[in-house]
Amino acid sequence: MASDKQIKRIRNIGIIAHIDAGKTTLTERILFYTGKTHKIGEVHDGQATMDWMPEEQERGITITSAVTTCFWQGKEIHIIDTPGHVDFTMEVERSLRVLDGALGVFCAVGGVEPQSETVWHQADKYKVPKMAFINKMDRLGADFWRVVEELRERLGVNPLILTIPLGAEDTFSGVFDVIRQKLIVWDDATEGREFRELDIPAEHQDYVAGARENLLEALAELDDDLMEKFLSDEDIPETLIHKVVRQACLNLDGVPVFCGSALKNKGVQPVLDGIGRYLPSPLDIPPVTGINPATGEQEERRASVNSPLAALAFKVQMDQGRKMTYVRIYSGILVSGAEVWNATKEKKEKIARLLRMHAMKRERVKEAGAGDIVAAMGLKLAQTGDTLCDAEHPILLESIGTYQPVISVAVEPRSTADQGKVDFALSKLAEEDPTFRVKLDDETGQTIISGMGELHLEVLTHRLLREFNVPVRVGKPQVVYRETIRKPAEVTEHFDREIGGARQSATVTVHVEPLERGTGNQVTSALPEDALPEDLETQTMETLKQALESGVIQGYPMVDISVVLRDIDYEEGVTTDIALKAAASMAVRKACEMAEPVLLEPMMLLEIITPENFMGEVIGDLNSRGGKVENIEARGNMQVIRAIAPLSQMFGYSTALRSITQGRANFNMVFSHYDPVKQGGQ
Repeated sequence: MASDKQIKRIRNIGIIAHIDAGKTTLTERILFYTGKTHKIGEVHDGQATMDWMPEEQERGITITSAVTTCFWQGKEIHIIDTPGHVDFTMEVERSLRVLDGALGVFCAVGGVEPQSETVWHQADKYKVPKMAFINKMDRLGADFWRVVEELRERLGVNPLILTIPLGAEDTFSGVFDVIRQKLIVWDDATEGREFRELDIPAEHQDYVAGARENLLEALAELDDDLMEKFLSDEDIPETLIHKVVRQACLNLDGVPVFCGSALKNKGVQPVLDGIGRYLPSPLDIPPVTGINPATGEQEERRASVNSPLAALAFKVQMDQGRKMTYVRIYSGILVSGAEVWNATKEKKEKIARLLRMHAMKRERVKEAGAGDIVAAMGLKLAQTGDTLCDAEHPILLESIGTYQPVISVAVEPRSTADQGKVDFALSKLAEEDPTFRVKLDDETGQTIISGMGELHLEVLTHRLLREFNVPVRVGKPQVVYRETIRKPAEVTEHFDREIGGARQSATVTVHVEPLERGTGNQVTSALPEDALPEDLETQTMETLKQALESGVIQGYPMVDISVVLRDIDYEEGVTTDIALKAAASMAVRKACEMAEPVLLEPMMLLEIITPENFMGEVIGDLNSRGGKVENIEARGNMQVIRAIAPLSQMFGYSTALRSITQGRANFNMVFSHYDPVKQGGQ
């Protein structure tokens, strides 16, 4: 456990990127060079340390965030290697929520790809300071400066370029350190563990000096002291440059940029130096804030072992049938064997064991303190987003947002006798993954599972067999639609019946109106104070929210609707909770029926990279699927088509694209937004 003095040495960082940018490959080098592992595990061999799940090793992709700790030059670095595939965006979201810094990895050929933008903006949402590593400089088509320009244009960052490449593609042989004006070359015989620093060859001196001048110019705008020295042509000490780069990074005014090739073991150590030098410790970020449930007042917790405990459960994982909860400690101390207060569930829980994780290897620890990321066994109630704290000093931290599933399939056991096992296994998987939903279809009796994409559901159904030994039959994928309304409506609904020998009556008036797409639902009360007892008003508001969970067209959840409780006729002794709930529910339903309800479908953003001679076929196929081309740009000798298309028309697209381009095109697809279903749709 770190003392307050040691907390400033901690770096809690995530490695984020698009699929295939090289995140896991980079992480493997970091673990090797910091001495955490003694052999480099390769993704393509299924041997990557951080990809420990059988599903990850077979597919060569990261599915679940893995946590590890390593040490570099006196810094204790906690790393979370996050997935790059869009179907596992929630894994990135919950990791970024608890991290202090992030390292974005970009392919020198692919540049800023759609999922790169998604995860970068997720980090922006949590105000996470970031660095960038432009990887794969050895690949055919690598272009460092084009990717820097894309960082500037697509992500809106101010790049602070700290290493630049010597050569590209098969001539890439090292990097120039822009601040120290040195050439760094790596020794292949030691798998890049050893490197040499050389003077810059005469033919490259102008190139590197120009990069340093541009860096100082960018930094001069951020610091008066450096500006003064820059304008008067004074020598600027390295310590001042590092200090200003760090401050720019912490203030989100700039992004330190490095380059290299993780697979070829080049360029990784400067990134490690940068993590320690520029990314924040838990002391550099503002104290975490939350609500005191007892007073309703906002409170903050400073990153100190002497502050009361405040920790966030950010991930639940099933480990051989037992529940393991990953926890980020913001303040105070978590002790193995001690009781903690789950402020979200308002219940006490006991921590049986505390573990420091290295992917799936673990080390038992007696206690952990502010700044640490650990796994806890024994927490029966905790779920993603729950706050663990000291019962004497309760605090409720902001929870972790989740995503709505966009695709469903029906699953059924191979034999009726296995139904109970399937239900149990699905409930365990749903506990792990907030984007995975399970429900029983009342009409067909089928079990319907919903998730973020075809791969997401495929992985989960494979895990049913692998981890729970329950084989299932899987139906065809179905799109998860939504419903909304087009215009305002107001309805007064009266409920008056005799139930159990007593009259139960209520009259409720609600007003509904559409909100901007993506806003979510808003349920508010316009009742005057004391119009209704507080407990009845709370129950009525909850009923209004629940009424939006099942739409009026086909029963899909309703979104982007404002519901205002305008009026209630309250008669003491007669107006009961049953009557209020019935009247409120009927009022919302009737109002939505009058407000021009409409079915919405998920629209996907596609980026298709294809040789130019197949452009006509690719665009023609997109048009036939109801897609709309947004723009086309050249990337080397390939063309990049950006388009929006309905998910319902995109099943099996990878096979179709391979067929019409002779296997030479590839594509990325991420969820964009919901749009009304066109006539002839579902």
